Amino acid sequence: MISNFKKVFVLLLILLLLVCSVSFGENFYAKPANWAYFAEGDAPVDLFLICPTVDVNDEFNMSLSDDYTMGNFLGALNMERGIYEDSTRMFAPYYRQISLKAYELTEASRDQFLDIAYKDISAAFVYYLHHENKKRPIILAGFSQGAELCYKLLADFFRDEELQSQLVAVYAIGCPLTSKFVKKNPHIKPAQSENDFGVVIAFDCEAPELTNTLLVPEDTEAFAINPLNWKTDDTSADKNLNLGACFTDYSGTIKSEIPNFCGAYLDTKRGVVKIPDIVSSDYPPVVSFLPQGAYHVYDYMFFFRNLQQNIKTRIQNFEGR
Repeated sequence: MISNFKKVFVLLLILLLLVCSVSFGENFYAKPANWAYFAEGDAPVDLFLICPTVDVNDEFNMSLSDDYTMGNFLGALNMERGIYEDSTRMFAPYYRQISLKAYELTEASRDQFLDIAYKDISAAFVYYLHHENKKRPIILAGFSQGAELCYKLLADFFRDEELQSQLVAVYAIGCPLTSKFVKKNPHIKPAQSENDFGVVIAFDCEAPELTNTLLVPEDTEAFAINPLNWKTDDTSADKNLNLGACFTDYSGTIKSEIPNFCGAYLDTKRGVVKIPDIVSSDYPPVVSFLPQGAYHVYDYMFFFRNLQQNIKTRIQNFEGR
């Protein structure tokens, strides 16, 4: 009798865990408390912003009941919000992102956990479309894991021509926009200039001597654009074109701003922005699985003011079409 009771208890516990694992549907995002940003600002263009990886706990998906990690989640968004906040009305959902530990898995093993993260993001996006968008222009943006999830939204939702017509741009920084992915999803268009719209702005930064990282392996073929001269060839952009690197903290405060910080040129095969003007040891990779010279964590910081200006340029061109 006791044995049967234990079996039933275990089965009920498993069922409860399964229900919890899929419970964050569209209705979950009807509560503004489940958004880090919910309709912040009054600009005519909406931003749907996806947080990068902040979960360093011994788990594969972030818990939404972990106050400390949730605080880091909001802080990571605040670090990049200055690029977008003057030009957009901002939405950024909390979601069960994959943890840093998950990146130690093979891609095949990691996908099951990334699927959980994407279920949350897609549910939040559906809620946003149904209740908040009202045919307004959209910018999608994300850094690192956030960029990867932007690609998934693009692939699934923006085949729709009407929704595609609302897309100003996608700022998918820190995750390669591979040729294979674009070929599979021909409605996705890599950016070609500083003012085209309905396009993806993608790049990751590294030192000139690097040819291989976990994020951008040496056999990668990817699209990118240089955020200083907005070219897609290997034309070098002088550091005088850099309007300002901004190094921010979790409050969004700019702790240090350096005009003319660095120049840049593209590795056009791998889709990587090469940074020739800095000492790599001054900007350590921070993430354990990246080598020295991988500037991934600084991707948007190095070009903060140029990205900020480019948001305005693309919106202006979109509105004047």
